[in-house]
Amino acid sequence: MADPLGSPMWAAHARTLFGDDPVRFDPRVKVVFPMIAENQRAFPVVIDARAIAGVVRMLLLVDLNPIPVAIDYRPVHAAPYVATRIKLDQRTPVRGAVQLASGAWLVSGGWVDAAGGGCSAPPVSRVKGDWAQHLGEMRGEAWPMAGGLARLRLHVRHPMDTGLVDNIATYHLEALRVKDAGGRMLGEMDIWAAVAEDPAITLMVEGGAGDAFTVEARDTNGRDYRALLPMARQSPMPGGR
Repeated sequence: MADPLGSPMWAAHARTLFGDDPVRFDPRVKVVFPMIAENQRAFPVVIDARAIAGVVRMLLLVDLNPIPVAIDYRPVHAAPYVATRIKLDQRTPVRGAVQLASGAWLVSGGWVDAAGGGCSAPPVSRVKGDWAQHLGEMRGEAWPMAGGLARLRLHVRHPMDTGLVDNIATYHLEALRVKDAGGRMLGEMDIWAAVAEDPAITLMVEGGAGDAFTVEARDTNGRDYRALLPMARQSPMPGGR
């Protein structure tokens, strides 16, 4: 389909990511972000497809970034919702694409004004020199919501090197999984270096009061990280954002 955003890269990305699968633009895929990037190194984006039934996969796509895909998320026992922060290299469309069980893709998004350079600037922890001391540290918590879901917020310390800075090779988290106390997979994702340094990720997974969640991650050097996130002691949230 013709791109409503008029991106020069849409056709190439669509061929690569979607192949011959049906694709249509659908405003029910809510892609929420600021109109202007005040910090191109850490730009917040939310993809919310809870109004759509049967979502099995979610992509966060940044058309004009040198690393166009930031996250590929599969909500197994979770709501089709993901929030994170990404890098922006220039003014660009930012999109959410969700795949249905039928194989069809629904896409939405918009343009973001950005000064640029987010992908080619060295991480703050590299400049400070303390990245190795904190590598892989995880912190987070979950909060009960109505409808048998929990809002899970996770932070992971990692430089998320893009390989576009002189003398710094590509080095980033590449996979993340969330499981319940019984080991059941709730959601899993592939991650690329377009995600901001020290990734902050929010998901809505199945869970209730008293539950705990295991988070497992791996980076491109083969290092594995693991943490147990507790459920906060509070009454259920009525909704979720």
